[in-house]
Amino acid sequence: MMKILKFISIALFFGALVLTFSCNSDKLELTNPNELVPDTYFKTAAQVQSAVNAAYGSLQTRGLYNRHIWFGYDNMGHENSGNPQLEADKRQYLNFSFTASHGPIGAFWESCFRGINKANFVINNEDKIAEIPDAQLPAARKDKFIGEAKFMRALYYFMLVTRFGDVPLVLEVPDDQQGLPRVAAADIWAQIESDLAGPSGATALLLDKSAEDLGRATSGAAWALLGKTYLFEKKYQEALTAFSNVTDYALEANYSNNFLEETEHGIESIFEVEFNVAAGNSNNWDSDRTDQGLNEACFRGQEYGCFDWYNVFPSVNLRNEFEAGDPRYHYCFYEDGDLYDNGTLTAAITPLEQTDGSTVVRVGWRKYQNYYKQSSESEVAAQASGINMKIIRYADVLLMMAEAEANRSGGSLATAIDYLNQVRARADVNMPAVATPATLADFMVALEHERKVELCGEQVRFPDLVRWGRLAAFMTEVYDDLPLQEKNELVFDADTHTLWPIPQGEIDANINISNDDQNPGYN
Repeated sequence: MMKILKFISIALFFGALVLTFSCNSDKLELTNPNELVPDTYFKTAAQVQSAVNAAYGSLQTRGLYNRHIWFGYDNMGHENSGNPQLEADKRQYLNFSFTASHGPIGAFWESCFRGINKANFVINNEDKIAEIPDAQLPAARKDKFIGEAKFMRALYYFMLVTRFGDVPLVLEVPDDQQGLPRVAAADIWAQIESDLAGPSGATALLLDKSAEDLGRATSGAAWALLGKTYLFEKKYQEALTAFSNVTDYALEANYSNNFLEETEHGIESIFEVEFNVAAGNSNNWDSDRTDQGLNEACFRGQEYGCFDWYNVFPSVNLRNEFEAGDPRYHYCFYEDGDLYDNGTLTAAITPLEQTDGSTVVRVGWRKYQNYYKQSSESEVAAQASGINMKIIRYADVLLMMAEAEANRSGGSLATAIDYLNQVRARADVNMPAVATPATLADFMVALEHERKVELCGEQVRFPDLVRWGRLAAFMTEVYDDLPLQEKNELVFDADTHTLWPIPQGEIDANINISNDDQNPGYN
């Protein structure tokens, strides 16, 4: 299973590969720069798999799904509010006060480019992989390993282009430390499409879910990412066509099964980030971008948990979005008086006291928490959760299909609303169907509501607001629901904060990017 693949690949792969894009020398201390070269490395099936495994590992860094990505997206989308102890760099997402020197944004950037370089190491050596005898590594497996690397490169670039806009396009492992200039976002989107589509793309090379090991990228995952790419580019017909190839998936009968450790990789899961406490987590705090050592657990349970650090709580605005009687509310949140730890303990969640003497009623996150089976997130391993993080699941695909159908030329609102209602009709949710809207604008209101509720806390809301051009309006709408501290500290600027700043460390290290190339509003 993928939960141990990175762990077994570290010793073979990490010591010598140039893993960072920028030329900041203190992050490029390589132990044996001649050990891993194509002529001596890509000789066996195990070596190929080890190299491919490493491309997944960057998702598990603190810069990405181990810690910072969910703070960034959930806080900027104001699905969270901050408790008083929330650290400054996480609170800066809530109030949009981050700068180019923001550490976690730098870690996000570098984690993605390290993942890209690891994928490039595989893709650039396709000819060497092809020379391995088929008796050792069958042609179909050679293809699927290349497909995995292309999928991972596309995924990292998707994350970069949606957060930074124009970024360097790196298609080979750098052989110097000069760095490359930013290229237009359109060129990045074109590269993502190239990595995913066509006879040499991941959609054609990868295996079906039924034929692949759990945790690895599949053809269904590649089609889903391709459809999402087209949707972000507003290529609605192309998106719908791509999504139509996401087959052999269905909605979980139980919504909560998407977020429990025992039911990972279920029928709704298309691609998820692997975590496994048993594989080791002694280096979790050491790896915000390098992915070295044992960092196979996630901090989300500890950070978000209302019976642990409780650094954030689900925002009033998010909670108010749920319709009366929507069962997903109690699948997502703990309220004061709810039972947890196999029904043996009762939640005690006090209101947040504000400086003016008023209070804010708080709840806690239930989604992705281990409290269904234990009393704290440290009961099994200190500060560690082994629950996988979903990147794409089938409910998301159905809602994206609805959006593509409604917005494509000649699209049918009746067909679009049917996709949306499939999500509402999940067996243990079974919400009333939404009638076919009269206009596209009405449909988009219904779609935004459904995505906000169904996918809350899954790092989807903020990118949705940006691509719809809704971020500025939403920040006005949410203002009255904010706690006093967040109101007082908010410095949101609509012309600046749809993108993150290019990290100052990259500007300082890369001779082809200067302060003049910085995203607007961050100089």
